[in-house]
Formats: sequence, C-alpha cells, structure tokens
Amino acid sequence: MSREPKALRSETASRTLAVLQDYMDRTAPTDSLPPEHVYPVLLGLFGEVGSVMAVAKKCHRESDSYKSTAYLDDLKEELGDALWYFSTLCRRLGYEAAEIFPDFEVDGDRDNFPAGNPRDEKDSSGDCSGKKRSLDELLQELGEAAAALLRVREKSDATLGLLRTFAESYLRTVQAKDVAFAGVVDLNIQKTRGRFLKPDPSTLRDFDASFPEDERLPDKFEIEIIQRPSGQSYMRWKGVFIGDPLTDNIPDEDGYRFHDVFHLSYAAVLHWSPIFRKLTKQKRKSDPKIDEAEDGGRATVVEEGVSAWIFSQAKRLDFFEGHKDVPFDLLKAVKKFVSGYEVEACPLYLWRSAILQGYEVFREVRKNKGGVVVGNRRKRTIAYKPLKPKS
Repeated sequence: MSREPKALRSETASRTLAVLQDYMDRTAPTDSLPPEHVYPVLLGLFGEVGSVMAVAKKCHRESDSYKSTAYLDDLKEELGDALWYFSTLCRRLGYEAAEIFPDFEVDGDRDNFPAGNPRDEKDSSGDCSGKKRSLDELLQELGEAAAALLRVREKSDATLGLLRTFAESYLRTVQAKDVAFAGVVDLNIQKTRGRFLKPDPSTLRDFDASFPEDERLPDKFEIEIIQRPSGQSYMRWKGVFIGDPLTDNIPDEDGYRFHDVFHLSYAAVLHWSPIFRKLTKQKRKSDPKIDEAEDGGRATVVEEGVSAWIFSQAKRLDFFEGHKDVPFDLLKAVKKFVSGYEVEACPLYLWRSAILQGYEVFREVRKNKGGVVVGNRRKRTIAYKPLKPKS
C-alpha cells in the first residue's frame, strides 16, 4: 500500500481516519491497566489474533454446521477485540491513527463500508468454503505481524514500522470476508464501554415504565431467606412464604439452596427477573405479548439457566470472594445466553454489578444459613442483613 503525504490524502481516507481516531478516543476510558504496562497489552493483542484464527478454524472444521451468519458475527466481534488491543498499544506508545494508517481508505458510507484496498481480492459471500486459502494466508501474516510486535517496548522508527505492518495485515484480514469495518468499530465501542464504564441512568431502559404499579417490580424489598432444620431453604416476603423449598440438589453440598439471592439481585440491579415476577405475582399481564414472551415459561428457564451456569463458574472462583471483577468471557457468554430478551439491553457493566453484589450477599446467607436480602431498584443495589433473633 502506498503512503501518500497528508496533503494528498483523499476525502475517503480522511473520513476513515476520523472514524479510527474517534474509536481510539472513545475506547480510551475503557483501558484500566496502568499506562506504563505495555507487555500485558501485547499479550492481549496476540491472544485476540489467536481468537480470530480460532473462528476461522471453526469454519474449516464445522463447515455447514457453522452457519455463515454466526461465522461473520463471531469474526466481527473478535476482530473488534483485536482492534481494541492494537489501538490501546498505539495510544500507550504515543501514536495516533494517522501515523499508523496514513493512507487507509474504505468504500461506502459511514454505516456500511468494508475495510481495505478495493484492488485486493475479496470474498463477500459469507460462505465458509470460499477463499479459504486466501484467508488462511492472511491469517498467517496477521499472526506473524502480531508475534513481531511482542518485541516492542517503546516508541521508535522500528516500532512504527511494525505497527504499520500489523495494521495493513489486519485490514486485509477484515477485507477477506468483506466485513463492514464500521460494524466492527461500532460493535466494539458498544461492547467495551458497556463493560467498563458506569452507564448514564438516563440511557437505560425501564422495562416497567409503561405498566401499572401492580405489574412493576417493587422499588424496594426485604425478603427473608430461612433454612429449616431439614436443610431446606424458604423465602418469605411480607410475612408470606413464596416459592418452593429448595435444597442443593447435588451430592457435594455447595449452598445452591440459597440461589434465589441471584434472582433478587437481577431484579434490583438489572430490573429484570421473570422468576421474581412469578413468585410475587407481578407479571405484566396487561400486555399479552410481554406476558408470554418476557415473563413466561421460556424466559424463566433462561434465567434459571443463567444462574446455574454462573454458579458453576463461581464455585471455581471461591464464589467471587475478594474479587473486584468478573471474567470478561463469563460476561460475554451471559450476554449470548439472554439474547433476544429485554435484558439484552442491559450493558455488561450492570451484569457485572448484579453478579458481584449477588454473590456478596450469597456468601453471607450461606455462612449464616439465612438472612434478609434488601433490594433497592432505584439505586440498583442489593445488601444483606441478619435475621431477627427469635423471641
């Protein structure tokens, strides 16, 4: 690719560079690592390039079973993650987009332009069987470019050359399947900002806003969780027992009998819990479609499935004791699990908060064999307090 002076840069290239610089600026606040830490970013970049290759591997291995839409969706997400680490590396080393992509051009409008040089070959079919060799070669080049960057530690002419080589290889890889580069950028901005930045409350959906008060989740609640001598766990709200008695249902007791804590956490923090609605008879029956699709049986199964799956991961992590964060891969899996339901609109930051708060309360309930769960939907918080001693 030729490198034109800035004065000769086309309008298309200038527009594209503005998009890239905007991307770097908007994702900068999502970088929580110390600014002097370059090597962890390099490792992350190398790992994400490996993830791009893993998507291509699935396309080879699974062929028709890995449908083209799923393939392109996964490819777009992994390419976005690689771009995040690359732009973070450039920012740490003191480079702007114009220095790395001096003559980068794309075709089409802001909402749907493919990356790369239009002179290059490309396969726009989305078919896994097309252009395999070409894509494989590009991925090999991308891997080699990423490996070469592992030597980088500081700003220099040699570093600039390695960054430009990676950038060109990356863009050619994006072009190989005609992935819309703007789609890669926008998806990653939404994903990373939703994961790391506390959302503006005004931007969050209120799932109950248009429903009468008796169909809304309560703004505040205190629910007792009581373990009987039999080992069964019960919930009580306003003096009335709700739900079924629970046991761990596993040979190695792990406290899952108290997992209703998680449903209460989802209700308070995410403003979503088909199970809590069912238990407290606050389903949104005034809208039959919402009642069936969002508050019905399938939605409750999804919520139970999410809770059980997260629990299986949490057991391996000491139920998040002492943890200030939740693994990103776990959050991404949860997001896919709830795809198609209203809670999909909740950013990953809220899921992180619901999980960490929920497990903090769960650990207390488990340790004390019961307690009171205090939820505040307005503040999006959940807390623990001990049961009152029996008089």
